[in-house]
Amino acid sequence: MSQTSRGIDVSAYQAAQDWKKHAADGLTFAFAKASEGQKTHDLKFASHVKGIRAAGLVAGAYHFAWPNQSAAKEAANYIAAVKPHAGPGFLHWLDLEAYSDRRNYKGATAAQIKAYAAAWIAAVKKAFPGQRVGIYTSASDIAAGHVPSGVPLWYPAYPWGAATYARAEAATRPKPSGRTVTFWQFTSTPLDRNIAYMSPSQLREWAKGAAADPDDEAYKPPAFPTGLAPNKAKPSAVTLQRALKATGYMSKSVKESPNYGPATQAAVAKFHNAHPQYRAKGTTHDVKIGPKGWGALFRLAYGK
Repeated sequence: MSQTSRGIDVSAYQAAQDWKKHAADGLTFAFAKASEGQKTHDLKFASHVKGIRAAGLVAGAYHFAWPNQSAAKEAANYIAAVKPHAGPGFLHWLDLEAYSDRRNYKGATAAQIKAYAAAWIAAVKKAFPGQRVGIYTSASDIAAGHVPSGVPLWYPAYPWGAATYARAEAATRPKPSGRTVTFWQFTSTPLDRNIAYMSPSQLREWAKGAAADPDDEAYKPPAFPTGLAPNKAKPSAVTLQRALKATGYMSKSVKESPNYGPATQAAVAKFHNAHPQYRAKGTTHDVKIGPKGWGALFRLAYGK
């Protein structure tokens, strides 16, 4: 049996909690909904998170995603909600799941959802240097290719309905589509109950963000081709074009060509508009991809 820690997560739908009692009952962590979309803040977030921290639990927050909207604006909304509370050891989560009518996914391709998730994570990491940022998401989202590589996973799956922590701890650790699960939400009755696959002391150390996560899944992009530049055919731009197509920034109908021509330039500009941290400084329309942008693009395209 793996070493584990116990926790719960809450939102405005849950009543005020006796967090000190939860801690006395053996909980180590708790997460609260902070925000949704581009403007909404959870009305009970501040009271929930203050109680979580006062009880000495490992605290975290999550943002419910609308991947058919701006990742930058959604990240800014979340950052504004949690900034007063996100001290050392705070954990950040992107809740990546579709509504039953899929209104928050409408019009977004799998590649665009993945790009949205990567951009949101990058923005939150920049706002909270050294802090952990992960994704809460389902088996279907993982199988659909919506989840970037190298991020902690908080995974919901309810095999039994109502269940005890002991039952979840005795069960086999989930591995959806071969991905490593760091937290498992195993029931929503009577509250959302979770286990982390770390002992309480390991979880507290992990939450500090100082050490590398042993469960992070590495993907190494190909080396940046020296000399790659607009309006040149050597080195070939075909590999770049394939990654742009895989991420949805270039139409798959565009014919491959060694030349870094107008279609490739337009697609790179779209990538940079979605990820402005990779644009050349002082520019608002950058058609030339650099080594850092190259690496980020390929992680979006092919990271598992």
